[in-house]
Amino acid sequence: MTPEERLLDNLIDMEEAAREAIDFLEEVSLEAFEQDLLRQRAVAMTFVLIATAAARIQTLFPDIASEQPEIAWSKIRRMRNLVVHQYDRLDFRILWETVQCDLPKLVRQIDQLRHPHIQGE
Repeated sequence: MTPEERLLDNLIDMEEAAREAIDFLEEVSLEAFEQDLLRQRAVAMTFVLIATAAARIQTLFPDIASEQPEIAWSKIRRMRNLVVHQYDRLDFRILWETVQCDLPKLVRQIDQLRHPHIQGE
């Protein structure tokens, strides 16, 4: 696998996990999410997947983070650490808000990285 293919695979992993989280919470209120253990765990796992792919990108392509500062690389890592290491104290409002506000933006940013020729359109 070429480095470009490896980068693309990890970007796709990030984007797919972000889209899954968005889909899991489509038309789901915060109140409903706070009562739905299965949905909470599913969404939490998407953050682990996003961060795992992001960490691989940063390891294999260290210049990416500096070249793409609009992507919240450190915020992604912090969210993963919160989900993994402090799950029992996790504020699901933060997860819900992140999915609603930040993940659509991340999907657009990744899409622009994957398809730079479309940016101007």
